[in-house]
Amino acid sequence: MPPHLFGDRPAPQPPERGAVDVLIDRTLRLRGDVDAVRRDAVLVDEDDLQLRWQRALCELAVHHLDDLGTHLGQLKEGLPSEDAEQFTEEPEPAQGKPFDEPRPGSLLSRVGSAEWNLLTDEVSWSEELFQIFGRSAQAGPLSLDELPSVLFPEDQPLLTSLVTACLVDGKTIDGEFRILRADGRMRTLHMMGEPVLDADGCTASMWAVLRDVSELRRSQRAVSRTRESIRRQQHMAQTERRMAVELQETVLPPWRGSLRLPHQGPGALDVAAHYLPSDSSALIGGDWYDALELHDGRTLLTVGDLTGHGIPATTAMAMLLGALRGMAVAGIEPGALMGHLNQLLQSPAQPALGSAVCCRFDPATGTLAWSQAGHPAPLLFRNGAGRPLSPPDGVLLGAASGVAYEQDEVHLLPGDVLVLHTDGLTRRSDRGVGPEALLDLAPRFAEVRTAQECVRAVVEEFGGTERLDDACVLVARIGA
Repeated sequence: MPPHLFGDRPAPQPPERGAVDVLIDRTLRLRGDVDAVRRDAVLVDEDDLQLRWQRALCELAVHHLDDLGTHLGQLKEGLPSEDAEQFTEEPEPAQGKPFDEPRPGSLLSRVGSAEWNLLTDEVSWSEELFQIFGRSAQAGPLSLDELPSVLFPEDQPLLTSLVTACLVDGKTIDGEFRILRADGRMRTLHMMGEPVLDADGCTASMWAVLRDVSELRRSQRAVSRTRESIRRQQHMAQTERRMAVELQETVLPPWRGSLRLPHQGPGALDVAAHYLPSDSSALIGGDWYDALELHDGRTLLTVGDLTGHGIPATTAMAMLLGALRGMAVAGIEPGALMGHLNQLLQSPAQPALGSAVCCRFDPATGTLAWSQAGHPAPLLFRNGAGRPLSPPDGVLLGAASGVAYEQDEVHLLPGDVLVLHTDGLTRRSDRGVGPEALLDLAPRFAEVRTAQECVRAVVEEFGGTERLDDACVLVARIGA
């Protein structure tokens, strides 16, 4: 038979061996580097979607380099190559297994070739193709008429269409289908082929290369699944954050800027507050602040923090702040009010832990009555110096049942500045936990004349990326 000529191009010349050796060496080096990254991505938590996605991509990259190394080895004029063998790393055949299998977890898929002679009905399969199909050489190769019998029924029309287009119209074959081997294993094969023309330009045979891409497709599906899981997780997190923000904005006081309480009369408080979201968490926490004028002319001041983040923490905060407002309006003293909040958080319907400080200021006498539950004490700034108030006894809300919360009183003077805050404000990586950083603002507070300016100074100092948790700050300046 005359030499085969492909229908769309002349036979390519083999590449220079030196150039292929250089490519194989580069691929081996790159494969080793990527494999080192894959080993570093140790999967500690199976639920960590980001780590699963990273490791799946590393696996995919390593397997693609495995395939590249194999193909480069085959380019060396079909001669055995030690470099190519380093890519395959296939184990010795196990006892009792008639056919070699690709090593588990590898995308290195055997590549086999076949030729179906239309003039003599001869069929020629490479040894690798017998292994791919799980057939022994004694069973013989499959003819084009027999080939569809091992395919999944839904894939048979595709193969028929590809073969017909190749033999009748001279088109190249490029498609994938699934086969069911005699041992019950399903494999996905990628087939590329061309018509082979005789000297008269007529189709004499069909030549094809088939590659087992089962592991490759499985790895690609794993990458796709983890990517989709990450996207769903991100979408759910964004949705939860949006809902938590909307709920928080609904519950927290609607006023912005400064507020005068009570609205009329001497000794009124100039109040301003601000919420600072965390830079290390995308979820909204259970922090709150509030200032409320009571019916007897006194003023309620409060800040607090519930454990947790997201919608559960925000919902619990809304419930607790509503109860606090109601009891304050009813005239319940700060100490007794804390006891009721503690009972509320211990109920089975709303179990939680939290800290809070509750103050009631009387502008007529300048007296501040206050109580706390495991919360940082208010800071009092006077004459350019600051100090924390001595806290009355009080445990975390929800931590123990039947406990009493003490109440203390302090006399405030015109020009005094009172700062209430949650502990997230001073929880910073470079300064640890404590009010010292806030107390350092005493000289600045002495120079300003409004609570809003004090809040602005706090935000300038603590609004950076070093804050580890979300926080609230409320500043009350006592008027003349």
